[in-house]
Amino acid sequence: MANAMMMDRAGMGMAGMGTQGMGMGTMGAPTTMPGGPGMMMVPRCTIKMEKCTGGMKMTCTSDDKMSVGMMQNLCTMLAGGMCGCCMMMNGMMVCGCNLMMGMCKCEMTEDGVTMTCTSGDANCSAMIQACCDCMTSMMKAGCTCCMMMNNMPVCCSC
Repeated sequence: MANAMMMDRAGMGMAGMGTQGMGMGTMGAPTTMPGGPGMMMVPRCTIKMEKCTGGMKMTCTSDDKMSVGMMQNLCTMLAGGMCGCCMMMNGMMVCGCNLMMGMCKCEMTEDGVTMTCTSGDANCSAMIQACCDCMTSMMKAGCTCCMMMNNMPVCCSC
C-alpha cells in the first residue's frame, strides 16, 4: 500500500501491544518468542476538521481505494469505542485530544470516513469545539493528525 505509514503501536500508547520479552519456563526454555516492534500500517489520508452544532466533525479522505477500504474496515471493527486524536510533529506527540466528553459516530463515505463527535451538554460541546480549534491550529502549523479509536490508529493525515 503506497498510501500508508508505519506506526509503532508501543509509541502510540497502545497498552499491552508493545514488544514482548522472553519469559522463562520450568526448564529454562523461552515461553514466548521475542516480539519485534509492534508495527502496523496506518492509512494516510487528508483530515479536515470543522465545528458543528454540539461538537465537531472530522472527515478523512483518500484517493487510494486500498487505504479507504482499510480505514473503513478499522472504523467498522472499532465502532462504539472511545475516539481521540494524536497530534504529531517529527515523530513526537505534541498533543493528545481524547473526545470522551461526547458521543462519536463514524459514517462511511465514498472516499473515506466521517467522524462526528457531539454532546447535548453545553460545557462538553464547548470542550469538543475547543479541541477542534486546537487541533486545526496545530495542523496549520505543521503537525500531522492521527485519528484513533480505542487507542488504535485508524488514519493519519499526510
